[in-house]
Amino acid sequence: MNIDNSVVLSSLDGKNFKVNTQNDIKLKESTDAFESFLIKKILDISLKRENSIFGKDVGDKIYNSMYNDTMSRSLSGGFGFSQLLFNFLKEQQNS
Repeated sequence: MNIDNSVVLSSLDGKNFKVNTQNDIKLKESTDAFESFLIKKILDISLKRENSIFGKDVGDKIYNSMYNDTMSRSLSGGFGFSQLLFNFLKEQQNS
């Protein structure tokens, strides 16, 4: 699943930043990837249990990891951490 990073509006200290350059698009993709990583770690920890909904078999760990990876990628960009990080880095870049 791809995340649409073309339209990003942010507000930090009353300033609005639009993703309008190639660097902004790459920065937004990077911050979304970092948020995805954090979400995956949270899912890995929180969904680790003995009575898994997927059952126990040879591919159990692999399937759970793939599920958490897919969920984290689809959820990234919506929790606000990516946007906060994007705003901070964009402001630092403009300073």
